[in-house]
Amino acid sequence: MEKRETPVMKDGFAETASSIISGTISVFMLLLAVVFPLIYHDTYVDILETKYQCYYMIVLVMSVALLVIGLVLLFIDLKEYGGEHAGGLFSRLKPEHWKETFCLADVAVLLFWVCSVISTLQSEYLYESFWGNEGRYSGLFLLTLYVLAYFLISRFWKAPGWILQALIISGLIMCVIGITDYFQMDILDFRSRINPKQSTLFTSTVGNINTYTAYVGIMMGFEAALYAGETDQKKMVWYYVNMAICFVAIIMGCSENAYLAIGALFAFLPFWLFRTRRGVCRYLVILSTFATAVQITDWINQVFAEVVVGLDSVFEMLAGFGGLLPVVILLWAATAVFYYFFCREGNGEKKTGAWPVRAWSAFLLLCIAALLFMLVDANAMGGGSRYGALGQYLVFQDSWGTNRGYIWRKSAELYSQFPILHKLFGYGPDTFGILTTYNIRTDMVETTGQIYDSAHNAYLQYMLTIGITGMLTYILFHVSALWRMAKKLAKSPYVVACLFAVLCYDFQALVNLDLPIATPIMWFLLSTGMAFAGKGRAAAPDGEER
Repeated sequence: MEKRETPVMKDGFAETASSIISGTISVFMLLLAVVFPLIYHDTYVDILETKYQCYYMIVLVMSVALLVIGLVLLFIDLKEYGGEHAGGLFSRLKPEHWKETFCLADVAVLLFWVCSVISTLQSEYLYESFWGNEGRYSGLFLLTLYVLAYFLISRFWKAPGWILQALIISGLIMCVIGITDYFQMDILDFRSRINPKQSTLFTSTVGNINTYTAYVGIMMGFEAALYAGETDQKKMVWYYVNMAICFVAIIMGCSENAYLAIGALFAFLPFWLFRTRRGVCRYLVILSTFATAVQITDWINQVFAEVVVGLDSVFEMLAGFGGLLPVVILLWAATAVFYYFFCREGNGEKKTGAWPVRAWSAFLLLCIAALLFMLVDANAMGGGSRYGALGQYLVFQDSWGTNRGYIWRKSAELYSQFPILHKLFGYGPDTFGILTTYNIRTDMVETTGQIYDSAHNAYLQYMLTIGITGMLTYILFHVSALWRMAKKLAKSPYVVACLFAVLCYDFQALVNLDLPIATPIMWFLLSTGMAFAGKGRAAAPDGEER
């Protein structure tokens, strides 16, 4: 008599198959976490191409490997179990099961990809839209890989913590190299190939300082959140050291997009941390550490004035603030006092109640209202001179943000002239440079002395290239993914770490662009956060989350 397979044996096959697939993904995620951030070929000359090729090769080879493994497992399932496992998997893709199978973020990212496909197909620049070769290689091909990797990682990867620790180590190496570049040591001998007048605009193994601080901002948010939530003493020290180094690195990166990432971190951390006494104490430590990093950088600039690159803009104002040292001392004193009276002897886990979060919400609303008033006053009422050095950030004009004001204004003008189809779907992914070259090249060069192939605002860039539909679905994807992670913070400390990493990236993207240098790491951590947040959802037979 033929022996029947028991349910335990069937579950054993499913578990083994899941482990094989997850292990395969882990191999390639390790490459993305360690090799991708540090890889280079011909110094900064081809850094963008090198990173781009590294990323797409990792994702493509991983996808092919998973396809082959999937086919082998399907064959075994058909032969040994009559295709029962495959049948259960494919049944979840039926329309009546979509609500249980796909969360809002999944739907949004699929719509974003569909908009990108439509944008490419209706574009006058089909080839350029697909490859992004006239821009920064962020065409449909790369966007498709982002979305593909998102589903593979978020659905099939049991993300092991040691790979995320490897990401921290590679980020640490990258930050240390960036700090040495601030001292103009050039330990990699990269800047010898760069025009001396522009050499300080490139740093570490990343390239342009804007992209470097975008990457450091991701790691800063990731490590600050891990430190804030850690209870193990050794791990807490490890995360704290890395966070402190990230603070120094992002300050010494000398890029203005860093302000938005830092602002997002300190603005949103309290909504999570102010619910317990320990959380309040950790927030004070993080704030004190950042202030200390600014103070140390100021001392370094004074002692090594002839050596270092030097600060500018807001960081220069902060470092030059005469009362900074007393503020640093006051912050550390407040931290010590709070810990002594409220967090000793196991009291740190006590809840604070709802009022600290509500008070912080009211404070943020007041800050936003004050900022809006200053913007109106500075621009509509001519009061920019009343704000001193801050006036350069409040008064919006063509020269604002290193000519970002100009290209944003021209982008809005270009979009207003688009036919309705192109308003909806743009002219194709990463075709911004084609649009500006054909339409405003002369005016662009005469006004700014530059040729812009990006809007220096990721959301505005998507609006022109993929249309309003592409921009809105991209925003919906990020908002819904962050919201889902926010609701699943208890599942893993890495959920909140990924949340703040992506949040910091999203805010700095308001004045920066998506490049296949820092952006793949954002997608990596967003996908990882969704993997941790959704554990048990794909495997639950009744469609309910466990």
